[in-house]
Amino acid sequence: MDAPQLISRRQALAAGISDGELQRLCRSGQWRRVRAGHYVNAPAPALTPAGRHLMLAMATCEAMSEDAVASHCSAVVIHGLPTWSLPLDRAHMTRNRTNGGFIKKQHVLHSAQLEPDEITLVNGLRVTTVPRTIVDIARSASFEQAVAIGDSALRQGLTTASELREQVSHRRRRGSQQATRVIDFLDGRSESVGESRSRVAFQQAGLPASELQARIFTDDEICVARVDFLFTGLGVIGEFDGDVEYRRELAGPRPAARLMAERNRDDRLRALGWMVVRWTWDDLADATQLIRRIFAAAAVAADVRRTGHWTSTPRI
Repeated sequence: MDAPQLISRRQALAAGISDGELQRLCRSGQWRRVRAGHYVNAPAPALTPAGRHLMLAMATCEAMSEDAVASHCSAVVIHGLPTWSLPLDRAHMTRNRTNGGFIKKQHVLHSAQLEPDEITLVNGLRVTTVPRTIVDIARSASFEQAVAIGDSALRQGLTTASELREQVSHRRRRGSQQATRVIDFLDGRSESVGESRSRVAFQQAGLPASELQARIFTDDEICVARVDFLFTGLGVIGEFDGDVEYRRELAGPRPAARLMAERNRDDRLRALGWMVVRWTWDDLADATQLIRRIFAAAAVAADVRRTGHWTSTPRI
């Protein structure tokens, strides 16, 4: 199936599709109206929430004047970054002005200082650069949301910690202190939104900082595993199972074999003296029980002698 496309009323009329036909296509669910004068040639279920927002952002960019730049959550979508828990019902645009911002039903216009080097082109769309986007999100969204997005940007190599710090320090704006706190916490070694959210939960609970993606070895230099979280002082290894629901939906030998491999791996880690704690998305909704499990595992690990050694993975 061809990828859904954004089609303007002008393009539809030029292709011989009348206004009446456009209305019929939308009523039947074959097409979807994005905003006045713009349509997607696919039903709503064919698009993810991020896909629907991308179409809205594209239509908004086309409808507004050339000095408007896609920003905030719209820039997050355009750059292909995770949108966990971000509201995507409105497109966000920024103009380089001191005032005149507004909020409407389908889009938000921000008025803010915007330098030329903070604007880039992505597939023909004018959008804030990744560093500017991350800082905008860090200034306006929750700490947890900003960390999930920022970690992903670092992991994908779309920006660097030094670029983000420069963005904040050289162009101080409202919310810069909050943005600095986010940037200092970012770590591109987090391999998923779930791992980023876990790090935030651990910090809020007062757990000691963990090593991310550390490798565990036996005394004879056999690598047993690369682990998500290594609490070296607690003797605890943490593993986030982000695809556990997907594995439950599958049937057959492959998921069973994978589960057996995970159990064998955890047994080998415990044989080296490490306690292993696993959790899923559901545990992050309220991490209280997860934190208790980690401390309980640490209490057991305190009486266990650990062997072998571990190596760290450089921070990204």
